[in-house]
Amino acid sequence: MAEPHPKIVKKDVKTLVPSPYILDYAKSYRNFSWSDAEREIEFFIDGKLNAAYDAVDKHLKTKVKDKVAIHWLGETETRDITYAELARLSNKFANVLKSNGISKGDRVFIFLPRIEELYISFLGTLKTGAIASTLFAAFGPEALFDRLHDSGAKIVVTSPDLKSRVDQIRNNLPELKTVIVTGSIPLGKDELSFDKEMSAASDRFDVVHMDPKDRAYMLYTSGTTGKPKGVVHTHYDIVHQHLTAKWILDLHPEDVYWCTADPGWVTGISYGILGPFSNGATTIVDAARFSAERWYKIIHDYKVTVWYTAPTAIRMMMKEGPELSKKYNLSSLRHLASVGEPLNPEAIWWGLDNLGLAFHDNWWQTETGGILIANYPCMDIKVGSMGKPFPGIVASIVDDNGSELPADKEGNLAIRPGWPSMMLEIWNNKEKYDSYFKDGWYFSGDRAWKDADGYFWFVGRADDVIKTAGHRVGPFEVESALIEHPAVAEAGVIGKPDELYGEIIKAFISLKKGYVPSDQLKEDIQKFIKGHLAGHAYPKEIEFRDTLPKTRSGKIMRRVLKAQELGLPVGDLSTMED
Repeated sequence: MAEPHPKIVKKDVKTLVPSPYILDYAKSYRNFSWSDAEREIEFFIDGKLNAAYDAVDKHLKTKVKDKVAIHWLGETETRDITYAELARLSNKFANVLKSNGISKGDRVFIFLPRIEELYISFLGTLKTGAIASTLFAAFGPEALFDRLHDSGAKIVVTSPDLKSRVDQIRNNLPELKTVIVTGSIPLGKDELSFDKEMSAASDRFDVVHMDPKDRAYMLYTSGTTGKPKGVVHTHYDIVHQHLTAKWILDLHPEDVYWCTADPGWVTGISYGILGPFSNGATTIVDAARFSAERWYKIIHDYKVTVWYTAPTAIRMMMKEGPELSKKYNLSSLRHLASVGEPLNPEAIWWGLDNLGLAFHDNWWQTETGGILIANYPCMDIKVGSMGKPFPGIVASIVDDNGSELPADKEGNLAIRPGWPSMMLEIWNNKEKYDSYFKDGWYFSGDRAWKDADGYFWFVGRADDVIKTAGHRVGPFEVESALIEHPAVAEAGVIGKPDELYGEIIKAFISLKKGYVPSDQLKEDIQKFIKGHLAGHAYPKEIEFRDTLPKTRSGKIMRRVLKAQELGLPVGDLSTMED
């Protein structure tokens, strides 16, 4: 008989190599201060800083300068970039921007696939004091227009393959002065060659000293309604990103680290660029499309030690079966973490069974700029929990009036404002920014509860929670149970209006290889959920689909499923994967 899956993954810090930075969570939380955290960051003598300098240029005074900063992996070729090269190339790009009239506060948008120029452009933009923004390479013209128009971008950096999408909207963007294009193609008016400009630029640049709360980068995030909103972050974010990458992702200078998130999203900025570079780690950048075998091979070939990925990617690897992983030596891995959506227990158990390691879930948002709640290397994992707040973060469960709720009571997940990476503003939308804050709290828009031991448990987005026959049901809970069924690869759950029950639960399911849809399978899944959760929490309706709509960061888009089910407009789809 197989051993039952553990509900708690026990930790013994004495067995962890290298030793984690936090050995005693409670002590670290109790004694923490952000002023102490600032000592990890290199401020200039005038008290100012620059996030790009702290991420890269500070290493030029140490042996880290000759280390590989990026292992870049293309479809058929690979390249390595050292910290010294990254500093020099980003200086060149800063000079390119300066020679084209860019100065502090101007917006520079980077619309590139995962190529070296993306990282060089982002860091170079920050060095000038301009505001950098990354755009996901799958965006179409409408999504581009919304972001470039709202921000008043002056420069767009793009590639030959993506340039045509910019061309389609260029005439409607009066503030867009210049388009810089990588590669070699014929150029038109107000268009520049990235390669030629870089070749002519000096590799010396005096990094602009920025006040901690000066703007550094902005990212657009979509809600359930309305246009995408520009979330603006500051150079002071680096304090939070550096320390969370160090204490939560457990990054040591000798690590080979792989964050699979695209820099078009916040994870790819905070923990694909700024956090790991500031800690001097070597980072993997994979430019190819997802393939489970390719991913295993990358871990094998590059001896990846710390892996930060998304639940969807984990489930896709689970779907391929355990035999594939056995072809490769994955013993270099020592720490696994997950982000993008809540981590289902099944994914943690899969990691333990197939990799010998548990994935560590953590919680944060584009608006928070960095991880706020996490499972730590030193701390026991309660399977399915988000973990505990990062030192310096005050998190709680509150009612709609901001009053704190007792343990085991569901409510709004809220944070006391003021952490270093908290968003500065919503671009040109103070009303929206102000709506996040009430009664001394930042309201995350998520529903959760906290247990007696201080662990937080995600329930769902405030507008996703299903109320059926008087019972509140979190879709994540049902989805987690569904993918424990041996036939289910992925699941998305919505509340569907019902005259009798108020709402019923409907599940959209994609199946694993070897299973075919049938009424008998539907009944089997429903019986399975009734046995795992409760009679009121099983999906009364099940629809099988080949694929489910997901964002590029891996979140199943429940709002799209619900809109399709009810025949309503699906809203902004710019963040949806192909």
